[in-house]
Amino acid sequence: QVQLVESGGGLVQPGGSLRLSCAASGSIFSINTMGWYRQAPGKERELVATITSGGSINYVDSVKGRFTISRDNAKNSVYLQMNSLKPEDTAVYYCNAGIEIRRYSNLVVWGQGTLVTVSS
Repeated sequence: QVQLVESGGGLVQPGGSLRLSCAASGSIFSINTMGWYRQAPGKERELVATITSGGSINYVDSVKGRFTISRDNAKNSVYLQMNSLKPEDTAVYYCNAGIEIRRYSNLVVWGQGTLVTVSS
C-alpha cells in the first residue's frame, strides 16, 4: 500500500559526490522519522542517517562532515547528499520511513535499495 522508491546510486570515483533520493507514495497520512541505511556484502546493515519530522538529525560517526540528510515534506521525500566519498562507502543504500497510514496505524517501510560503488 505504501512504497518507497529510491534513485541516485551509481559508480563514482573516490572523492566524488552523489545525491540519493527517496520518495514515498501510496496511502500516507503523515511521515515520522525517515532515514538511510546501508549494507555491504557480508556485513550487517547499518544506520547512516536519520531525520525526524521535527528536523532532528543523527549520523553515524563515519559519515559526519561528509553526508547531509534532508527532507521535503511536501514531496514526501528524503535525500542524502554524499560528498568526499570513500571506497568504504560502497554498499547498497536503503531508504526507511515510519509512516502513519491513518490515525493510530503506523508502518515501517523500506525502499528497494540503490547500489553505490566508489572505485577508481
